[in-house]
Amino acid sequence: AVAEKVVATKRKGYGVIVVVSAMGKMTDELLSLAYQVSSSPPKREQDMLLSVGERISMALLSMALAEKKREAVSLTGSQSGIITSSHHGDAKIIAVKPSRIIEYLKQGIIVIVAGFQGVSEEKEITTIGRGGSDTTAVALGIALQAEKVEFYKDVQGIYSEDPKKKPALLPFSELTFKDALHLAKQNSFILHPRSIFLASKNGLPLHVVSFKKEERDLFAGTWILDDKILRSCIPIYEDKTE
Repeated sequence: AVAEKVVATKRKGYGVIVVVSAMGKMTDELLSLAYQVSSSPPKREQDMLLSVGERISMALLSMALAEKKREAVSLTGSQSGIITSSHHGDAKIIAVKPSRIIEYLKQGIIVIVAGFQGVSEEKEITTIGRGGSDTTAVALGIALQAEKVEFYKDVQGIYSEDPKKKPALLPFSELTFKDALHLAKQNSFILHPRSIFLASKNGLPLHVVSFKKEERDLFAGTWILDDKILRSCIPIYEDKTE
């Protein structure tokens, strides 16, 4: 299903970069493996282990695209130019140097990037914490001057509360960055606050949609935009600091 959506986007004439996360509960399973052999896993080695989940996803998606006769290449965080701080387990992205991605895009190749990871200035593999794939996508979008970043999730958009606990809730069709950040800080179950904050500072439009086509046909997802563009949006809360 992911490969089909990527191909459909490519057909529209876009240069496509896909940031993938690990499948299912793989990150938790890898962490469990670490604690089976060590009561206190060294952070460096833990990052080496956890980075594998996204690498599996990126390679499999690239293979799936090859089956559909589309040329794609998978890149790790370090190969993609994601430079981070040295804080293993919760590194911060400090620079993006996507020269290799740009070269592939010029050749019309679809680029699959492993989210959640990067490389420190000391050349060590790092992970950037939970929600790291969201942040990776936004950081790359900014560096590559993307038109937008699309997030494909297991929900139809962004809600005021967790829709899995309250199925009757309806998602928002539009949100300002400020309101989306407020919701994410209260319930960071859909997008990580760090990714929204980064997008807001750079005015990069975000679009949260379901990965299921039948749900996308019913609801177009949630757009997160600069409030100067989205003037009709009614604030969700009153900011007392301004």
